[in-house]
Amino acid sequence: MARKTIVFDLDGTLADTSIDLIEAANWCFRDLGYGDVLDPADDASTAFRGGRAMLQLGFSRVNEGAGEAEIDREYPRLLTAYRDCIDRHTRLYPGAMDAVAVLKRAGYLTTICTNKPQALAELLLTRLGILNEFDSLVGADTLPVRKPDAAPYIAAVERAGGGVARSALIGDTVTDRDTARAAAVPVVLVTFGPDGDSVSALEPDALLHQFSDLPPLADRLIG
Repeated sequence: MARKTIVFDLDGTLADTSIDLIEAANWCFRDLGYGDVLDPADDASTAFRGGRAMLQLGFSRVNEGAGEAEIDREYPRLLTAYRDCIDRHTRLYPGAMDAVAVLKRAGYLTTICTNKPQALAELLLTRLGILNEFDSLVGADTLPVRKPDAAPYIAAVERAGGGVARSALIGDTVTDRDTARAAAVPVVLVTFGPDGDSVSALEPDALLHQFSDLPPLADRLIG
């Protein structure tokens, strides 16, 4: 029988990366002469939806005529700026790695499926000192498709050595919810991100208020 596997999203689930992401987007807007368009606190939830979402929001505030061409132009520059400040303010959420350790001792495989580009995800996890704590990592560009397509999730589980039928996804956004539904697996959404308890409206299989609750929750969901 395949080993049980817990798949984590990265941004907004394992780590609060919002300030560094917002800073990278604001660097682009400052360079364009607009100043700091995005707010690290008010726009944190958009940061967890990715670089293109931040650019789209920012341009909607300063240049309503901007379209996909402008976003396509700025996106590589945002990634370069983000690489330079990737762990300046980023912090793991309290108890995240303690929960991973408990899961591993209980025989679980742990993996990450993120819409952060693979190289940047590997860089961040290396800087945080936790890359080797996970059995696999699948990023936005590891496959031709990204979440909410089920393929990256399935690849993360299988590359870790697990089986999809005995897995669950821990995330924080509608993208994670939709990914889990596409893969036909349980989804748990965290409430300690910027969206708080409002993620309950996405009707996940469970909510996670603190990481210490994850191991028993995983046992209940996967069996």
